Amino acid sequence: MLLVALGGWHAAVAPIAALQRLELAFDDLRQNAYLQQGAHPDIVIVDVDETSLAELGRWPWPRTHFARLVDELVQRQRVAAIGFDFVFAEPDLGAWPLLKALAQSDPALAEQLPRWRQTTDNDAVFAKALKGRPVVLGYYLSNDRGGVREGTLPQALFTIPAEAPQIRLPRWSGFGANVASLQAAAPAAGFFNAWPDDDGVVRSVPAVGRVDQQLQPSLALALARLAAGSPAVEPVWVPAAGQKNTVDLVALRLTPTDGSGATVLALDEHGALRVPYRGKGGKLGGAFRYVPAAALLAGHVPAAELAGKLVLVGSSAPGLADLRSTPVNAAMPGVEVHANLLAGMLDGHLPQRPDWAPGYEVALIVVSLVLAALIATQLAGRWAMVGAAALAAALVVSNLLAYSRAGLVLPVATALVLSAILFFGAVSVSYVREWEGRRSLVRLFSSYLPPDRAKALARDPQAQNLEAENRELTILFCDLRGFTGLAENLPPLALRDLLNQYLSTATAIVHEHGGTLDKFIGDAVMAFWGAPQPQADHAARAVRAAMALAQGTIPLNETLRARGLPEVGYGIGVATGVVCVGDLGSSARRAYTAVGDAVNLAARLESQTRQAGVGLLVSDTTCHAARLDLPDIFWVEVDQTQVKGRQQFVNIFTPVPAECFADAATQDQLRNWQLALAAARLHHDGPARAYLGRLNELLALNSPATPQQQAEGTRPSLQTADLFAALAQRLAADLDRAAEQASSRTELPAAGGPTS
Repeated sequence: MLLVALGGWHAAVAPIAALQRLELAFDDLRQNAYLQQGAHPDIVIVDVDETSLAELGRWPWPRTHFARLVDELVQRQRVAAIGFDFVFAEPDLGAWPLLKALAQSDPALAEQLPRWRQTTDNDAVFAKALKGRPVVLGYYLSNDRGGVREGTLPQALFTIPAEAPQIRLPRWSGFGANVASLQAAAPAAGFFNAWPDDDGVVRSVPAVGRVDQQLQPSLALALARLAAGSPAVEPVWVPAAGQKNTVDLVALRLTPTDGSGATVLALDEHGALRVPYRGKGGKLGGAFRYVPAAALLAGHVPAAELAGKLVLVGSSAPGLADLRSTPVNAAMPGVEVHANLLAGMLDGHLPQRPDWAPGYEVALIVVSLVLAALIATQLAGRWAMVGAAALAAALVVSNLLAYSRAGLVLPVATALVLSAILFFGAVSVSYVREWEGRRSLVRLFSSYLPPDRAKALARDPQAQNLEAENRELTILFCDLRGFTGLAENLPPLALRDLLNQYLSTATAIVHEHGGTLDKFIGDAVMAFWGAPQPQADHAARAVRAAMALAQGTIPLNETLRARGLPEVGYGIGVATGVVCVGDLGSSARRAYTAVGDAVNLAARLESQTRQAGVGLLVSDTTCHAARLDLPDIFWVEVDQTQVKGRQQFVNIFTPVPAECFADAATQDQLRNWQLALAAARLHHDGPARAYLGRLNELLALNSPATPQQQAEGTRPSLQTADLFAALAQRLAADLDRAAEQASSRTELPAAGGPTS
């Protein structure tokens, strides 16, 4: 009930500032949602821009410039009508006062004065250009200048009789209008005041302004009337709600001179029209074509290119201070505000807030609060959220449809906010009741599930499936090298510090790369990627983590040295394949883990790092799965081996940053290694040893770096040099062992005689 009362007070009595700001923000979002593509076909803005000011001189320009501009637009371009978003309040007599003073002492000059005035009096030149032309001059109304009135107002749209009822329209006490000669020459004029909201944003422009008992038209309205043949304007009055002898101006009815169908412009309580902004504004906004004034005066615009257009003359130059804050642009040229309003009049698209909007808002608030309460109390869990989202979507969509289809600007933000407060308040109460149960659930599953999995389960227990399932994962095993020897030689506390440092580093790296830390097996770590949450790039994540673990020995060993502990090394194996993952174990002890061939393969690869001479071994399945996601990694083939427990041979690789192979020397090492490995597989011992010899020569040649390599920066990477040295040593040992076995098989018959 409190929220209902709050909403009713806001809608019908006194707007609440915070809710009003939210309504304005939603209004701006709605405006931006319905911006149109492309420039308006019938309206052009002639821009006194910075380029024009640079070419034609600083502001204000002499009236002769504007006279030439009117001549160009009317005679050469043949536009339909022109509106000036400028006021010409001060006289611009040019050289006329000087000539007039000289003529007082020279009768000959005095005879020429009438003729010379037509060319030396800038106002006279401009007035001549205006006379008989479809031009609307601009001026402004004011309430902040103590009622100062300058210039001459045009003929009013209509005059309010003295005996008429009180009219609820804003009054203007002063104005700054055009000099009398210009106003007399121009067929029409209109004020260019905007009507900013409390936040300073222009969303509306008054269609009419009240000065004394006269109602004057705005610039856009005056220009639209002039272009349409000056239709008759009839005010539409209605009695003001709750006030006697008072009326509101709710619309203007424009009736063409031929008596055809009238056009009705609905007005708000301020006699204003809401501006239907078409685009983001400015020269690059795309809503209107901008033509520099200097380009027109220089004749750079082809003749009749603007034929039939309505032209607004204004300025986008920041120095002229005619930039307005609007819902679509924080600094829109003021002339484009009027262009948008004019476009709405021409297109028949002028959205307006109806007079019954307050009652509608109260009803909407009551209905939305009732529905929000029902959703929060009758639906549970995700369905409550779905219902709340559906209610919010229905409110927003219906509001947008009313705007786009019927041109109605209806309130909706207050109903959205209050119903959201009610809904989340009710849901919060129910969630507090379940909080303890959820905490118990987290404690229960955190003992055997990763923290992320346990929290996800607590958030929605019914949506989580703990049962085992087959899924492709990437498995990683990481072992601490030399742990057995360390355990024998270190006291228990030092061994504890070593293990804690090692396991903390490994855990941080696995979690950083999105992995699930399965278990610690003594000094070994098992982790996997792809579960519990699916990861399309699980293989790439695992390889990145493995390389980080390999690099992790550097800071770890620095810490160990500083604490007086022995240095350590890693042995890492990575494999990808389909495994069984889920809640596995007995009734007494269970764990979220993975089992399968890929798990066994990763463990075997980790153990083979000792014989391979490489700290990181990756299966061919992982290499293929991760290759596309790791374009910066080069895969060096280590060997083709038959892992214990598997019948098929497995190609094993080690990943190396591709940048390590940028120089020619490292590429030569790689080429000789690949040739040696290929020859060894074909049992071509001679070529294999030859390539190994060449590889060792290259390694010796490039370590240490020669002065030339130091100067050119072409020394191979130490990482690849150490890698190829270890691989060459291991392959040479394999060749020696194979040769010894072949020799023993050859000599056996000679030593023992024939066998039966």
